[in-house]
Amino acid sequence: MEPRNQTGVLEFFLMEVTEDPEMQSLIFILFLFMYLVTILGNLLIILAIISDSNLHTPMYFFLSNLSFADICLSTTTIPKILLNIQTQNQSITYIGCLTQACFVLSFANLENFLLVVMAYDRYVAICHPLRYMVIMNPHLCGLLILLCLFISILNALLHSLMVLRLSFCTDMEIPFFFCEISQVIKLACSDTLINSFLLYFAAGIFGAVPPFGIIFSYTLISSSILRMASSGGKYRAFSTCGSHLSVVSLFYGTGVGVYISSAFTHSSRKMGVASVMYTVVTPMLNPFIYSLRNRDMKRALRKISGRVPSFQ
Repeated sequence: MEPRNQTGVLEFFLMEVTEDPEMQSLIFILFLFMYLVTILGNLLIILAIISDSNLHTPMYFFLSNLSFADICLSTTTIPKILLNIQTQNQSITYIGCLTQACFVLSFANLENFLLVVMAYDRYVAICHPLRYMVIMNPHLCGLLILLCLFISILNALLHSLMVLRLSFCTDMEIPFFFCEISQVIKLACSDTLINSFLLYFAAGIFGAVPPFGIIFSYTLISSSILRMASSGGKYRAFSTCGSHLSVVSLFYGTGVGVYISSAFTHSSRKMGVASVMYTVVTPMLNPFIYSLRNRDMKRALRKISGRVPSFQ
Protein backbone atom coordinates (compact mmCIF):
# COMPACT_ATOMS: atom_id res chain seq x y z
CA MET A 1 0.00 0.00 0.00
CA GLU A 2 1.30 3.45 -0.89
CA PRO A 3 1.73 5.94 1.97
CA ARG A 4 -1.15 8.36 2.22
CA ASN A 5 -1.16 11.93 3.38
CA GLN A 6 -2.52 11.96 6.91
CA THR A 7 -2.04 15.70 7.52
CA GLY A 8 -5.72 16.11 8.46
CA VAL A 9 -5.15 14.33 11.81
CA LEU A 10 -1.40 14.64 11.98
CA GLU A 11 0.58 15.41 15.11
CA PHE A 12 4.28 15.90 15.53
CA PHE A 13 6.24 15.06 18.65
CA LEU A 14 8.92 17.41 19.90
CA MET A 15 12.00 16.26 21.78
CA GLU A 16 11.81 16.15 25.56
CA VAL A 17 13.92 18.77 27.31
CA THR A 18 14.95 16.16 29.85
CA GLU A 19 14.23 12.46 30.31
CA ASP A 20 14.91 12.64 34.04
CA PRO A 21 11.62 13.22 35.96
CA GLU A 22 13.53 14.70 38.90
CA MET A 23 15.05 17.36 36.64
CA GLN A 24 11.78 18.51 35.06
CA SER A 25 10.90 21.01 37.77
CA LEU A 26 14.39 22.51 37.70
CA ILE A 27 14.38 22.76 33.89
CA PHE A 28 10.91 24.33 33.98
CA ILE A 29 12.07 26.99 36.43
CA LEU A 30 15.21 27.62 34.36
CA PHE A 31 13.29 28.15 31.11
CA LEU A 32 10.67 30.28 32.86
CA PHE A 33 13.42 32.42 34.40
CA MET A 34 15.14 32.89 31.02
CA TYR A 35 11.83 33.81 29.39
CA LEU A 36 10.97 36.38 32.05
CA VAL A 37 14.46 37.88 31.88
CA THR A 38 14.21 38.08 28.09
CA ILE A 39 10.80 39.78 28.15
CA LEU A 40 11.68 42.18 30.99
CA GLY A 41 15.13 43.06 29.61
CA ASN A 42 13.94 43.77 26.09
CA LEU A 43 10.86 45.68 27.30
CA LEU A 44 13.14 47.88 29.43
CA ILE A 45 15.30 48.57 26.37
CA ILE A 46 12.21 49.59 24.35
CA LEU A 47 10.81 51.68 27.23
CA ALA A 48 14.13 53.45 27.77
CA ILE A 49 14.39 54.35 24.09
CA ILE A 50 10.81 55.63 23.96
CA SER A 51 11.05 57.67 27.17
CA ASP A 52 14.47 59.31 26.60
CA SER A 53 14.49 61.94 23.85
CA ASN A 54 18.28 61.63 23.59
CA LEU A 55 17.77 58.10 22.28
CA HIS A 56 15.41 59.13 19.48
CA THR A 57 18.04 58.40 16.84
CA PRO A 58 18.21 55.82 14.03
CA MET A 59 20.65 53.66 15.98
CA TYR A 60 18.27 53.22 18.92
CA PHE A 61 15.24 52.98 16.65
CA PHE A 62 16.78 49.89 15.08
CA LEU A 63 17.77 48.59 18.53
CA SER A 64 14.17 48.86 19.74
CA ASN A 65 13.04 46.81 16.74
CA LEU A 66 15.74 44.22 17.50
CA SER A 67 14.43 43.98 21.07
CA PHE A 68 10.90 43.54 19.72
CA ALA A 69 12.10 40.71 17.45
CA ASP A 70 13.84 39.08 20.45
CA ILE A 71 10.61 39.17 22.45
CA CYS A 72 8.64 37.65 19.57
CA LEU A 73 11.21 34.92 18.88
CA SER A 74 11.27 33.85 22.53
CA THR A 75 7.48 33.97 22.81
CA THR A 76 7.19 31.73 19.76
CA THR A 77 9.22 28.93 21.35
CA ILE A 78 9.53 29.08 25.15
CA PRO A 79 5.81 29.02 26.21
CA LYS A 80 5.32 25.79 24.22
CA ILE A 81 8.44 24.29 25.83
CA LEU A 82 7.10 25.22 29.27
CA LEU A 83 3.69 23.72 28.46
CA ASN A 84 5.28 20.48 27.26
CA ILE A 85 7.34 20.18 30.44
CA GLN A 86 4.35 20.90 32.67
CA THR A 87 1.95 18.50 30.91
CA GLN A 88 4.63 15.93 29.99
CA ASN A 89 3.09 15.87 26.53
CA GLN A 90 5.43 16.53 23.61
CA SER A 91 2.80 16.54 20.88
CA ILE A 92 2.02 19.53 18.68
CA THR A 93 -0.65 19.67 16.00
CA TYR A 94 0.20 19.83 12.31
CA ILE A 95 -1.13 23.37 11.96
CA GLY A 96 0.46 24.40 15.25
CA CYS A 97 3.83 23.06 14.14
CA LEU A 98 3.73 24.86 10.78
CA THR A 99 2.61 28.08 12.48
CA GLN A 100 5.44 27.90 15.00
CA ALA A 101 7.99 27.08 12.30
CA CYS A 102 6.76 30.04 10.24
CA PHE A 103 7.08 32.47 13.15
CA VAL A 104 10.50 31.15 14.20
CA LEU A 105 11.80 31.58 10.65
CA SER A 106 10.22 35.04 10.34
CA PHE A 107 11.68 36.50 13.52
CA ALA A 108 15.07 34.80 13.13
CA ASN A 109 15.38 36.27 9.63
CA LEU A 110 14.14 39.64 10.90
CA GLU A 111 16.98 39.71 13.43
CA ASN A 112 19.37 38.71 10.66
CA PHE A 113 18.35 41.67 8.50
CA LEU A 114 18.18 44.11 11.41
CA LEU A 115 21.82 43.38 12.23
CA VAL A 116 22.75 44.33 8.66
CA VAL A 117 20.73 47.55 8.84
CA MET A 118 22.40 48.41 12.15
CA ALA A 119 25.82 47.82 10.58
CA TYR A 120 24.89 50.19 7.75
CA ASP A 121 23.75 52.74 10.33
CA ARG A 122 27.14 52.56 12.08
CA TYR A 123 28.90 52.91 8.70
CA VAL A 124 27.01 56.12 7.89
CA ALA A 125 27.52 57.50 11.41
CA ILE A 126 31.30 56.97 11.37
CA CYS A 127 32.21 57.39 7.72
CA HIS A 128 29.74 60.21 6.90
CA PRO A 129 29.04 61.90 10.27
CA LEU A 130 28.11 65.31 8.82
CA ARG A 131 25.46 63.77 6.56
CA TYR A 132 24.25 61.16 9.07
CA MET A 133 20.85 62.68 9.90
CA VAL A 134 20.27 63.54 6.24
CA ILE A 135 20.98 60.01 5.01
CA MET A 136 19.40 58.14 7.93
CA ASN A 137 16.19 60.15 7.87
CA PRO A 138 12.95 58.81 9.46
CA HIS A 139 11.53 57.89 6.05
CA LEU A 140 14.52 55.70 5.16
CA CYS A 141 14.62 54.11 8.63
CA GLY A 142 10.94 53.18 8.44
CA LEU A 143 11.36 51.88 4.92
CA LEU A 144 14.30 49.68 5.95
CA ILE A 145 12.30 48.16 8.81
CA LEU A 146 9.32 47.47 6.55
CA LEU A 147 11.60 45.90 3.93
CA CYS A 148 13.24 43.63 6.52
CA LEU A 149 9.83 42.59 7.84
CA PHE A 150 8.38 42.01 4.36
CA ILE A 151 11.27 39.81 3.19
CA SER A 152 11.27 37.83 6.45
CA ILE A 153 7.54 37.13 6.37
CA LEU A 154 7.51 36.36 2.64
CA ASN A 155 10.36 33.85 2.98
CA ALA A 156 8.76 32.15 6.00
CA LEU A 157 5.36 31.94 4.33
CA LEU A 158 6.87 30.48 1.17
CA HIS A 159 8.59 27.64 3.03
CA SER A 160 5.58 26.99 5.28
CA LEU A 161 3.10 26.87 2.40
CA MET A 162 5.40 24.57 0.44
CA VAL A 163 5.26 22.08 3.32
CA LEU A 164 1.50 21.76 2.74
CA ARG A 165 2.18 19.80 -0.45
CA LEU A 166 4.15 17.12 1.43
CA SER A 167 2.87 13.83 2.78
CA PHE A 168 3.85 12.45 6.17
CA CYS A 169 3.70 8.85 7.28
CA THR A 170 4.75 7.39 10.62
CA ASP A 171 7.98 8.96 11.86
CA MET A 172 6.79 12.25 13.41
CA GLU A 173 9.54 12.94 15.96
CA ILE A 174 11.29 16.30 15.57
CA PRO A 175 14.76 16.33 17.18
CA PHE A 176 14.29 19.92 18.42
CA PHE A 177 12.40 21.45 21.35
CA PHE A 178 10.33 23.41 18.82
CA CYS A 179 9.22 23.06 15.21
CA GLU A 180 11.94 24.05 12.74
CA ILE A 181 11.10 24.04 9.04
CA SER A 182 14.10 22.00 7.85
CA GLN A 183 13.43 19.32 10.47
CA VAL A 184 9.77 19.11 9.42
CA ILE A 185 10.77 18.65 5.77
CA LYS A 186 13.10 15.80 6.73
CA LEU A 187 10.13 13.87 8.15
CA ALA A 188 8.17 13.88 4.87
CA CYS A 189 7.78 10.60 3.02
CA SER A 190 6.97 12.29 -0.31
CA ASP A 191 9.34 14.01 -2.73
CA THR A 192 11.03 16.97 -0.99
CA LEU A 193 13.32 18.02 -3.85
CA ILE A 194 11.60 21.38 -4.43
CA ASN A 195 11.36 22.11 -0.70
CA SER A 196 15.00 21.26 -0.13
CA PHE A 197 16.12 23.34 -3.11
CA LEU A 198 14.17 26.39 -1.88
CA LEU A 199 15.44 25.87 1.66
CA TYR A 200 19.09 25.63 0.68
CA PHE A 201 18.75 28.48 -1.81
CA ALA A 202 17.24 30.77 0.83
CA ALA A 203 19.79 29.63 3.41
CA GLY A 204 22.59 30.42 0.96
CA ILE A 205 21.22 33.89 0.23
CA PHE A 206 20.18 34.88 3.75
CA GLY A 207 23.13 33.12 5.34
CA ALA A 208 25.76 34.73 3.11
CA VAL A 209 24.56 38.16 1.98
CA PRO A 210 23.79 39.70 5.42
CA PRO A 211 27.10 38.60 7.01
CA PHE A 212 28.95 39.84 3.92
CA GLY A 213 27.16 43.19 4.24
CA ILE A 214 28.18 43.43 7.90
CA ILE A 215 31.80 42.51 7.15
CA PHE A 216 31.94 44.99 4.26
CA SER A 217 30.47 47.76 6.45
CA TYR A 218 32.96 47.15 9.24
CA THR A 219 35.84 47.00 6.78
CA LEU A 220 34.97 50.53 5.68
CA ILE A 221 34.38 51.58 9.30
CA SER A 222 37.77 50.23 10.41
CA SER A 223 39.50 51.99 7.54
CA SER A 224 37.81 55.27 8.47
CA ILE A 225 38.63 54.91 12.17
CA LEU A 226 42.30 54.16 11.52
CA ARG A 227 42.58 57.41 9.55
CA MET A 228 41.41 59.44 12.56
CA ALA A 229 44.15 61.52 14.14
CA SER A 230 42.69 61.61 17.66
CA SER A 231 43.04 58.52 19.83
CA GLY A 232 39.98 59.64 21.77
CA GLY A 233 37.98 59.80 18.56
CA LYS A 234 39.11 56.30 17.64
CA TYR A 235 38.05 54.97 21.04
CA ARG A 236 34.61 56.61 20.84
CA ALA A 237 34.08 55.28 17.32
CA PHE A 238 35.05 51.74 18.30
CA SER A 239 32.94 51.90 21.47
CA THR A 240 29.79 52.75 19.49
CA CYS A 241 30.31 49.55 17.47
CA GLY A 242 31.24 47.28 20.37
CA SER A 243 27.71 46.33 21.42
CA HIS A 244 26.60 45.66 17.87
CA LEU A 245 29.64 43.50 17.14
CA SER A 246 29.01 41.50 20.33
CA VAL A 247 25.40 40.83 19.31
CA VAL A 248 26.47 39.93 15.76
CA SER A 249 29.06 37.46 17.08
CA LEU A 250 26.52 35.90 19.45
CA PHE A 251 23.77 35.62 16.82
CA TYR A 252 25.85 34.18 14.00
CA GLY A 253 28.05 32.12 16.32
CA THR A 254 25.08 30.28 17.83
CA GLY A 255 23.32 30.01 14.45
CA VAL A 256 26.36 28.47 12.81
CA GLY A 257 26.78 26.18 15.80
CA VAL A 258 23.28 24.78 15.28
CA TYR A 259 23.88 23.84 11.66
CA ILE A 260 27.37 22.52 12.30
CA SER A 261 25.99 20.30 15.05
CA SER A 262 23.20 19.05 12.77
CA ALA A 263 25.69 18.27 10.01
CA PHE A 264 28.40 16.56 12.06
CA THR A 265 26.60 14.97 14.98
CA HIS A 266 24.02 12.22 15.10
CA SER A 267 22.95 13.13 18.63
CA SER A 268 19.47 14.70 18.58
CA ARG A 269 20.06 15.88 22.16
CA LYS A 270 23.09 17.95 21.14
CA MET A 271 21.19 19.41 18.18
CA GLY A 272 18.32 20.37 20.46
CA VAL A 273 20.61 22.05 22.96
CA ALA A 274 22.35 23.95 20.15
CA SER A 275 19.00 25.17 18.81
CA VAL A 276 18.13 26.60 22.24
CA MET A 277 21.19 28.82 22.06
CA TYR A 278 19.95 31.08 19.27
CA THR A 279 16.22 30.98 20.09
CA VAL A 280 16.43 31.32 23.88
CA VAL A 281 19.88 32.35 25.11
CA THR A 282 20.71 34.97 22.46
CA PRO A 283 17.49 37.02 22.93
CA MET A 284 18.08 36.90 26.69
CA LEU A 285 21.66 38.19 26.49
CA ASN A 286 21.11 40.99 23.96
CA PRO A 287 19.64 43.47 26.50
CA PHE A 288 22.58 42.90 28.85
CA ILE A 289 25.07 43.49 26.05
CA TYR A 290 23.51 46.81 25.07
CA SER A 291 22.78 48.02 28.61
CA LEU A 292 26.19 47.15 30.06
CA ARG A 293 28.30 48.40 27.16
CA ASN A 294 26.32 51.51 26.23
CA ARG A 295 26.65 54.65 28.35
CA ASP A 296 23.54 56.35 26.92
CA MET A 297 21.44 53.26 27.53
CA LYS A 298 22.63 52.97 31.13
CA ARG A 299 21.74 56.61 31.72
CA ALA A 300 18.26 56.10 30.25
CA LEU A 301 17.68 53.00 32.38
CA ARG A 302 18.73 54.93 35.51
CA LYS A 303 16.17 57.60 34.61
CA ILE A 304 13.46 54.94 34.36
CA SER A 305 14.40 53.46 37.72
CA GLY A 306 14.37 56.95 39.23
CA ARG A 307 10.79 57.51 38.08
CA VAL A 308 9.53 54.45 39.95
CA PRO A 309 7.85 55.82 43.09
CA SER A 310 9.11 54.60 46.43
CA PHE A 311 6.69 54.14 49.33
CA GLN A 312 7.93 54.89 52.78
